[in-house]
Amino acid sequence: MNTGTIILAAGSSSRLGRPKQLLDFNGKTLLSHVIDEVQEAGIQPIIVVLGANASVFKQEIKDTKVVILENEAWKTGMASAIQVGVSEITKQYDVENLIIAVCDQPHISSAIFTSLINKKNSTGKGIIASTYQNIIGTPVLFDKKYFDALKALTGEEGAKKIVKHYTADVETVAFENGEIDIDTETDYLNLQHKISK
Repeated sequence: MNTGTIILAAGSSSRLGRPKQLLDFNGKTLLSHVIDEVQEAGIQPIIVVLGANASVFKQEIKDTKVVILENEAWKTGMASAIQVGVSEITKQYDVENLIIAVCDQPHISSAIFTSLINKKNSTGKGIIASTYQNIIGTPVLFDKKYFDALKALTGEEGAKKIVKHYTADVETVAFENGEIDIDTETDYLNLQHKISK
């Protein structure tokens, strides 16, 4: 069952004050880390959607085997980045499923991506979401029957809107420490502190 991945990396990291995509985590940037983990899981194609600071990020990932897209409407919210990624992946590739991932979850691993695909294969559910701290979140896998719904999202709407709407078709996998993301300088300092322990 062919599965592609869209990595959302278009935001401006306004609360952090600098691009979170380039923050160092265990010797890699967060953006490089998530790309490496998707590749480790053997998933292709990988679409990276950039927006703010796109030229800088292109340089960072120029040697990776990913398709780089620019979302010129990134200021309008997350939905536009999802639309750009889903439109490209459905136009250029024959995929049965796609996984939407973000680049500010430092504890993301290839095992999580593999678990999403395995759960889809074993349950036949159309949406497989990650769960942490009783929250359903990213990364999340969508069957192709939801691609049009993803493309119809607007503004600040994220994929979670679809997950909440089709709860009967949702299965989950546990993502330990998935709730840890980087939105502020304090988040990043806390992460570094945990690593150094």
